[in-house]
Amino acid sequence: MLTIRENFLETIHGGHPDRFVNCYEYLGLVMGSPFGKRNPNPKYGEHNVVNAWGVTKSWPEGTPGPFPVHTEDKIVVKDIENWRDYVKVPKVVYNAEEWEPFIEAAEKIDRKQQFVTGYFAPGVFEQCHYLCEIQNTMMYFYTNPDEMHELIDCITQFELDYAAEFCKYVKPEAMFHHDDWGSQISTFISPEMFREFYKPAYEKIYGYYKSHGVQLIVHHSDSYAATLVPDMIDMGIDVWQGVMNTNNIPELIKKYGGKISFMGGIDSATVDFPGWTREIIREKVREACDACGKLYFIPCASQGLPMSTYPGVQDVIAEEIDLYSKEVFK
Repeated sequence: MLTIRENFLETIHGGHPDRFVNCYEYLGLVMGSPFGKRNPNPKYGEHNVVNAWGVTKSWPEGTPGPFPVHTEDKIVVKDIENWRDYVKVPKVVYNAEEWEPFIEAAEKIDRKQQFVTGYFAPGVFEQCHYLCEIQNTMMYFYTNPDEMHELIDCITQFELDYAAEFCKYVKPEAMFHHDDWGSQISTFISPEMFREFYKPAYEKIYGYYKSHGVQLIVHHSDSYAATLVPDMIDMGIDVWQGVMNTNNIPELIKKYGGKISFMGGIDSATVDFPGWTREIIREKVREACDACGKLYFIPCASQGLPMSTYPGVQDVIAEEIDLYSKEVFK
């Protein structure tokens, strides 16, 4: 029997896995950093928590995660032409003692089974609309492209500075990076505009990680983003996590398998709701596995991180994937 790590590598390299990769099992997540301790996020049901960037966030009950609050008084960037007056970049450099708990967490992970994995959120696009508000951000690409390029460069440099510290102390083998690039049916901006504004940023960020010991980039975007897959490959993404069924995953696997793998296929909204049952989850797990096959695909709920809005859902998804593996891999 292959180890978890070996089975994952066989799956993404088109080899001979002996079971489905089960959700996040191959990622040994190191959650947090000295910066994270100073960058508060609301807990489930908590409201109006201000983070290190000055962004106010809430996590309403019954929703999959925290969201920025953008009433007029809480928008950080009130004038894009003078964005530097509003954006205060947080500190990322801390002494070695503050990194010790995270180094210890990484050392406890069995690297023969899992990749020691850093987690970063929000990504460059999300940080833009966290600071500016989503509709404003969409308009600024047209009305103030120079300022948007400047803001993106600022956020990119912050991520690069963070990456330098994280790689120095934790020495990750993988990064799980969160940045939603679309709705369920479309990207937020055209592929051409994405290439102009965001692709260079991610080539720098992911290129830095890959040049500093990171073997695996897992990018989360639970959305439609099929038109960006060639760019994901160029940017160095190895696994697109969160891929929803509006993307025609079997077609993407056929076209791009071997260059990138796809992790998702179980839309969270179809399984993670108040009336969920094991039977519903079993059906969705088997539909995804049957449609997408054994290679270049990892069955997983589309939501980022191994969690669910309603207790028990994630555990049952994992159980049903294991049960179906025993039927499919004989």
